[in-house]
Amino acid sequence: MIGGLGASPDHGACSRAECRKPATWRIDWRNPRIHTADRGKTWLACDEHVDYLRGFLEARSFPVAVAAFDVIDEARSDAADGGRP
Repeated sequence: MIGGLGASPDHGACSRAECRKPATWRIDWRNPRIHTADRGKTWLACDEHVDYLRGFLEARSFPVAVAAFDVIDEARSDAADGGRP
C-alpha cells in the first residue's frame, strides 16, 4: 500500500513481496466487505507483476482498476507551488 491518510503517491516500488523494481502501474482496489465505496487501497506494480497482483485481487472478487503510474516530477511540482525548481 502507498500513501497515507489521504496522501497521493509520488514515487514508489512494486508492491509484490521482495520486489524493488520501479512501479509503472497503479492498482486501485477495495474489499467491499470491510471498505465503503469511498475508501480504497492502492498498490503499485512493475511490468512483471501487474498481472499477478491484478489476478490476486480479481480472484477474491474485489473491485480493481489498473492505470499507468506516473511519477510526479518533484522539481516541477515545487516550481508550480512557488518554490525553486
